[in-house]
Amino acid sequence: MMKPKLRLLAISSALILLLGCTPAENQQAPDPVSAKATAELRSAAIAMPDRYGADVAEQILNAGGNAVDAGIAAGFALAVSYPEAGNIGGGGFMLIRMNGEDAFIDYRETAAAAADRDMYLDENGDVIEGLSTIGHLAVGVPGTVAGFWEAHQRFGSLPWKDLVMPAVRIAEEGFETPEKLGGGMLTRLERYEGKTNFADYFGNMVNGELHKQPELAATLRRIAENGVDEFYKGETARLITAEMARGGGVITLQDLANYHAKWREPLRANWRGYEVISAPPPSSGGFALVQLLKIHDYIGHYFQGVAHNSAQYVHLVAEIEKRVFADRAEFLGDPDFVDTRVNELLSDDYIRRRAEEVNPDKISMDVGAGTGLEMHDTTHFSVLDKWGNAVSNTYTLNLGFGSGVVVSGAGFLLNDEMDDFSVKPGVPNAYGVVGNEANEIQPGKRMLSSMTPTILLRDDKVAMVVGTPGGSTIFTSVFQAIINIADFGMSPLEAIAAARFHHQLLPPDLIIMQRDTPLPAETLSLLGERGYRTKATYNFGDVQIIYDDGESVRAASDPRNRGESRVFETLAEPEK
Repeated sequence: MMKPKLRLLAISSALILLLGCTPAENQQAPDPVSAKATAELRSAAIAMPDRYGADVAEQILNAGGNAVDAGIAAGFALAVSYPEAGNIGGGGFMLIRMNGEDAFIDYRETAAAAADRDMYLDENGDVIEGLSTIGHLAVGVPGTVAGFWEAHQRFGSLPWKDLVMPAVRIAEEGFETPEKLGGGMLTRLERYEGKTNFADYFGNMVNGELHKQPELAATLRRIAENGVDEFYKGETARLITAEMARGGGVITLQDLANYHAKWREPLRANWRGYEVISAPPPSSGGFALVQLLKIHDYIGHYFQGVAHNSAQYVHLVAEIEKRVFADRAEFLGDPDFVDTRVNELLSDDYIRRRAEEVNPDKISMDVGAGTGLEMHDTTHFSVLDKWGNAVSNTYTLNLGFGSGVVVSGAGFLLNDEMDDFSVKPGVPNAYGVVGNEANEIQPGKRMLSSMTPTILLRDDKVAMVVGTPGGSTIFTSVFQAIINIADFGMSPLEAIAAARFHHQLLPPDLIIMQRDTPLPAETLSLLGERGYRTKATYNFGDVQIIYDDGESVRAASDPRNRGESRVFETLAEPEK
């Protein structure tokens, strides 16, 4: 066991190294194949959406921090280097496994006190296009800083300031603009032109060049020094409300002061010898994932001998998915406002009835909610520390770059999460997902989410840490990753690199697939003969997974994007 003074010296030295390094001194991103390749068992593992988050998480773990410390530090770093989704102006969920205890912190955004059910409708009761997705009125009260603070107060081991300062350094010294941001920014600028101040802060990004954010650095430094109250009651809060006033937003100082992240009981289910631990409402993700897994197994005889991503496989999964989405629309919402009836929806009797409705041969064209009883730039990261603790964290601005509103003087983007409410019952949101009264807008209410941070336990030890962005495709992507490993024997990298597809109830005959990894041509042809339409769209999802098969730990980041996964020995002595 390291003596206290030596341990503190090791931690301080590692953090000094971290805080003093510039982007040019950070290790270069490794070859995409080797960066995401399977690795042998080591003490810790991370799967991050970019190399800056990976660098910070690894160095915090090497400095003696635990999984929660690393998750918080990476979350703040991504608020700088991953501006399309990493954030302090949005919200999300963190699922934690710490010293044998499971915990879930809900830091989802809330509707302001002045929000109302019809705020995005015109005088005829029709939805005003773009009002819930672009500009100041689209913004929900942010929760990220409160969520990270709560997680740190309960489980953190390193000082709060040490977890925020790495992000300050990246903001001050700049991060190297990747192709997706430098080369793909034109469409974003067009989206927000004349509506927000987005171009003032991100219009000068050039692929391969450093992008510095001095206002954001100053904001993060205040948060590092003054904690959560800085964001919700201090100078940052005043800058947020001033921005709201400039653009006709409704968030006030009182809304910010009243915001609280909430500890909720994680959703749990037994499946094939695993204990699945996932997100409870106001996320629909955990509920949907468990329904998918259990209905899949109930009709397992239909899957016998069916090839992966064959037309019959896609059809069967689509039949399951549309029933899950129907239940999501009817029942799910903020549990502080509605009775979500999750226990009933996940009961064996209900799962059996839903499974029996699956038509193995034909498309079910009209699926309602069960009888008797959502470009999608979220981001996810997974962490496993050397003590076996884990964090699965998904947080978001909603659509890429959120509302496009940057808080003037503070330098960070605000979310457009109000679109995740049912703006009008039965009318699809930006993801094409419909909702009903359970998810209607009410002051102080959390909007329904599809985020699915998940941990699988085997024999009470972490076996898998997984999650992804992707809006309404999140839980269907997590489901396919798990099944690819469990049923088809794929490695973590193979499981998340495989072609993914998605079906979400409406339209009943439409299968969505990824642009860069479409389904096989034979599958597409046979689906067409069966009556399906297929559409190649954006590369939804950016799965970050850690998997311990009992013999070795492997980590993988979605090869379609710029993530990095690493398995490594930590430098600090284990805590006793």
